[in-house]
Amino acid sequence: MEHVLKVGIFGAGAWGTAIAKVLKEKGNDVDIWSFEEEVKDDINNNHRNKYLSGVTLPDGIRAFTSPEEAAHSKDFLLFVVPSLFILDTVKKILNVANVREGKALIGVFTKGFIETDKGVRLLTDVLESYLPGFYTGNLVYISGPSHAEEVARGKLTGLISASRNGKNAIKFRKLLSSDKLIVFPSLDVTGVQVSAALKNVIAIAFGILDALKEFSDNFGDNTESLLLAAGLNEIQILGQALGSTHPETFTSIAGVGDLDVTCRSKYGRNRRFGREIILDNVLKGFKNITDLVSRLPELGYIPEGAVATRCAHKLSIRYKLGMPITNGIYRILNREQEPVDELKKILSRLSKV
Repeated sequence: MEHVLKVGIFGAGAWGTAIAKVLKEKGNDVDIWSFEEEVKDDINNNHRNKYLSGVTLPDGIRAFTSPEEAAHSKDFLLFVVPSLFILDTVKKILNVANVREGKALIGVFTKGFIETDKGVRLLTDVLESYLPGFYTGNLVYISGPSHAEEVARGKLTGLISASRNGKNAIKFRKLLSSDKLIVFPSLDVTGVQVSAALKNVIAIAFGILDALKEFSDNFGDNTESLLLAAGLNEIQILGQALGSTHPETFTSIAGVGDLDVTCRSKYGRNRRFGREIILDNVLKGFKNITDLVSRLPELGYIPEGAVATRCAHKLSIRYKLGMPITNGIYRILNREQEPVDELKKILSRLSKV
């Protein structure tokens, strides 16, 4: 009889809940940590989650608001919380025995960067500096074009499991793979992380453009493809600057695949945010990008691209990189320029890169 794996998932949003559903349906023992008491109770009592509407969860998924309980005695720990909160969440389970002793394999699904006293850093780099030494070089980063709404409904989806430790990447591949979830291993943990973070910035620009198409004859499908291709170029430029090891990462599902679905899908939160900048003037209540990031939950959803924009802008300055889309979106979110005027400037700058 095959060993039943014990999995703890941190983050009871749509994506964390979708992963919990997939893993439970595979026969694993699944616990999920929720920051919200209401969400925990709804999962436990009603087998549903407001963040994943219309989906019934399988019996046996247990939700907790105690991080220690969700982490206790697990074979795998999966972090699916927003980038703003991931470090604080990890700190809460450092003294759990299986983490302290390095027995639990840890996977990160969060997309973004972390700002530290030493500057902007990749998620896995920061987490490794807090976790016990066993985890250095052994964390696994999972990404790909994977909207939770479709994964939870069994739509065929591809993911990439990346780690400097190839064996750990394979272990997560085995954990996650099913007839509806195809998982590919990778050693390029840097390239995959940069692709995951920066595609959300490009998606904000795409959303702005998408909204403007409704009012202007100057923009169309051709313009969107121009922006998409230039966005992929920026992802590759930043990825190479930070030490990506495999150029093919950017033409894989981790790069162009995730960028495409994030920009074009109706489920994309960052695309939605970009559209709301134009259609609802959603930035009017914020002074600048710092104010926006500090109050991001007030939007009712978390567009990770807003946080990533500030981080990527700082990285572009540090490494002296030409990133017109990223820096243009920064000026928009920082209330330095009007969105329509700045988008036109972004598109005009693309020919000079």
